[in-house]
Amino acid sequence: MLLRPVPPQMYHREPVPHDADVSLRYLGTAGFVVEGAGRTVVIDPYVTRPGLWETAAKRLKPNRQLIHQLIPHADDVIIGHSHHDHVLDAPDLCIMTGARFIGSPSACNVARAGGVPEAQIVETTGHRRIIAGDATICGIPSLHGKIYGGRIPLPGVIPVPPPWPPRYSEQRCGLVLNWHIEMAGMSVVHIDSADLIESHLQGYQADVLCLCAIGRRYRKDYARTAIEMLKPRYVIACHWDWFFTDYHAEPLCLPGVNLPGFLKEISDAGATPVVLPFEGRFGVNVARLRGQAAHH
Repeated sequence: MLLRPVPPQMYHREPVPHDADVSLRYLGTAGFVVEGAGRTVVIDPYVTRPGLWETAAKRLKPNRQLIHQLIPHADDVIIGHSHHDHVLDAPDLCIMTGARFIGSPSACNVARAGGVPEAQIVETTGHRRIIAGDATICGIPSLHGKIYGGRIPLPGVIPVPPPWPPRYSEQRCGLVLNWHIEMAGMSVVHIDSADLIESHLQGYQADVLCLCAIGRRYRKDYARTAIEMLKPRYVIACHWDWFFTDYHAEPLCLPGVNLPGFLKEISDAGATPVVLPFEGRFGVNVARLRGQAAHH
């Protein structure tokens, strides 16, 4: 198995504009910190990143010190599905910051297992508009990609809180939710897995789309379909890295990820592709964004 680093020139390195209304910081895997309208929304935080052998053989213990160091503040933590690389660090983050944990019934059982108080847990099965200060959050039902021999890894739900800390095999997928976030006059959509349901995306729009890069390998016309339906101006690649490396090590591409091909498909579909390094930031000024859209 050949794991390749991302060519440095591929990364977006421009600083966040001083007058940005919304900014996104990449945490690796499918994780982002989204800030705007006085709200901090964290999506799929996973910075603990145990190695491959440790993941397979041991219970997965969140690295509380690293979580606190990298994400010192959160108002809402939203989870796309309940596999370990999307949900493991979320309970501790919510406990440390007092943030709400928002996710599917399976994901919320993981929160309960991790000790999140019931008052901080918000269950949703999608298409429910959740008020988050001056922002709103809405889950969009979706599908996990069939990535291993045409099968979903660890399918099924988590009907009761699992043992904690969990084993990899106990983190069943559960319902998959994409996320639509409206803040500061713009919208962010997050698609964290390698498939989607077109009928559920109808009626939603994205100015910035965070899109799972490995999806290109497993779903025909994945990027083009998402872009045609959501009409984003920018598409930020996520879930492209081999998530068994240490957070501070050089990121490597997941086997099967072709980032240049993914970025070309995004450009060909009419959006601007963005690849962020870990801790990389991308910011948007809404007035300029609307001006660009009018010009086009």
